[in-house]
Amino acid sequence: MSQGSGFQASRDHSNCKAELALKVIQGRWKLLILRELLEGVRRFSDLQRSLAGVQQGVSQKVLTAQLRELEADGVVRRTIYPEVPPRVDYALTELGRELVPVLEGLHAWGATYDEQL
Repeated sequence: MSQGSGFQASRDHSNCKAELALKVIQGRWKLLILRELLEGVRRFSDLQRSLAGVQQGVSQKVLTAQLRELEADGVVRRTIYPEVPPRVDYALTELGRELVPVLEGLHAWGATYDEQL
């Protein structure tokens, strides 16, 4: 295999950018949250309801933690509206939308892998 750019170029394993990217999207619910947000802005309750059908659903505590991590990583934007009761919306940032080809690539690889099993 030839030395390419990016992933193949660096032999410095302490500074692997692919590992950094995986740290951003790793987590039981993060990929599913991102998939929901690809369709547009969602409220917390909408996200929780849409994830309820997956296994036993996501708890409020876990969903909050995963959303905060995605927000801290700059992938998700949280908007609080000063209303009573307060309304909070979640949306992908531009950086978050840049994950789409990565996620599509992972999906395609997963489909190929699944066929070979």
